[in-house]
Amino acid sequence: MDFKVGVGKSDFAALRESGNYYVDKTELIYELVNDTDNEVTLFTRPRRFGKTLMMSMMENFFSIRKNSRNIFEGLAITEHEDFCKEWMNQYPVLFVSFKDAEAETYDVAYAKLMTVMADVCKSNSDLSCNDTIDKDDLEVFARLKAQKGTESDVQNSLKTVMRMMNAAYGKKVILLIDEYDVPLAKASERDTAKNGYYSGMLDVIKGIMSTALKDNEFLKLAVITGCLRIGKESIFTGTNNFASYSVLDEDFSDCFGFTHDEVDAILEAADRTDKADIIREWYDGYTFGNSLIYCPWDVVNYLSALKKRKDARPKNYWKNTSHNGILLTFVKRTDFDVAGKFEKLLNGGSIVQTITDELTYDSLHSSEDNLWSVLLMTGYITKADPDENDETVSLKIPNKEIASIFQDSVVRYFTDTVNTDTIENLIGSMWEKDEERSGEILSGLLWDTISYNDYHEDYYHAFLAGVFVGRGYEVESNKEKGLGRPDILLKDRKKRRAIIIETKKSVKETDMEKDCDKAIEQIRDEKYADGLYGYDQILCYGIAFFQKQAKVKLAAL
Repeated sequence: MDFKVGVGKSDFAALRESGNYYVDKTELIYELVNDTDNEVTLFTRPRRFGKTLMMSMMENFFSIRKNSRNIFEGLAITEHEDFCKEWMNQYPVLFVSFKDAEAETYDVAYAKLMTVMADVCKSNSDLSCNDTIDKDDLEVFARLKAQKGTESDVQNSLKTVMRMMNAAYGKKVILLIDEYDVPLAKASERDTAKNGYYSGMLDVIKGIMSTALKDNEFLKLAVITGCLRIGKESIFTGTNNFASYSVLDEDFSDCFGFTHDEVDAILEAADRTDKADIIREWYDGYTFGNSLIYCPWDVVNYLSALKKRKDARPKNYWKNTSHNGILLTFVKRTDFDVAGKFEKLLNGGSIVQTITDELTYDSLHSSEDNLWSVLLMTGYITKADPDENDETVSLKIPNKEIASIFQDSVVRYFTDTVNTDTIENLIGSMWEKDEERSGEILSGLLWDTISYNDYHEDYYHAFLAGVFVGRGYEVESNKEKGLGRPDILLKDRKKRRAIIIETKKSVKETDMEKDCDKAIEQIRDEKYADGLYGYDQILCYGIAFFQKQAKVKLAAL
């Protein structure tokens, strides 16, 4: 394959110069400048949807310090020749990213923010040699570069550098701020953990943003990206010609992420069109505005795997890169009755909720509607109907990858919150051969957790295994060991006793008795107990499940 794709490449120039496949999103520049009157534009999208690459692309297009004609050759933006003459490499650009300015404490987070500002100054160190720049600004610039700036220096840092750029180049400055809300997201997370510093970090970020954006005579235009739109009164107060575009807006809806046509073209270039259905099932399903979108991070990762192995299986590429704690936080909220909604989503259904795209991090957890809104804005759920435009919309899980994250969170929730005494009572009733009591306890546990996969047989098996693991017994499972073994084998070596369990999923409630008998018959026919030498007591159970009900029957061997 001549096809080249780079995982995690967010530097536009490096990507283009290395010959990696690029999905052309350059038309956004023309639409943003030519079709809007925005002085400040905020794009909010989930992580892993190409925001940083988009910002790098804009920096390379606008920057007066670059000659970018070669790397833009053949791309859509070059069809607008007059526009390119007016804008390409014609303006000083200040590009700053807050993606690394997060930490467990305020002091460390603030220190990282100072490092970010120092790096901005270092990348523009040539300004310190320009004799047209005010001496006071040069002194502030030197302090920021050495990470010795005062709090006032930091809060005015972007405007200071922009004023210096304006003096050096004689032109207004284009400001690009990537992942502006990362410091606030972490601060809010620590607030939830009772070790927070949200209000302090909000003051700093608000100071940086307001001085750079509000009544700044050196600003040509600004583009900002993040996951959430912080309420305008919190960050963007008084900002002129401010526009925000979230996953709910039709404008620019296809600019972040890959469309169906774009994925088809990638697969054609990669000679992997046979994987179209798999990629659609795992990584498609997002609705941004009225556009249907794939997650680009996932598509690129899977194509990279396919380049090495034609039979590579799809997997969850969000698992180790995403802040998935919001899901667990939501499930654990005892004051919200969301278990039924989660079950509906996990079983492929949709729910109807009132959502908003204007939030503040300190109010994310204040209402159920806010939490559903956060899940929507961060990509864990999506609109089920692209044509819905009201505040109340249908929501669904977009694809298999995100469904697997939900399932992991559900399993973890069950493990963390299940009552130990209840499990001990279940195991005790089984040792005591109390079928009715065992069935009652199992049914109660099913009601207390969240079921998925439409009560698939594998769900019940995983449910039972999870009940017994970590209770002081040796637990074996045929799903781990292969065929010819019981579903669950529970060994109590100290007392030389064991329990064998075979499970069945019943199609209807009236089948449960019959299915218990089938399970017991299988235990007998397969002679599961024969291999347990040295055990004084061996109990065999057939257990039938129907939705959230369990029937337990002891085998008479």
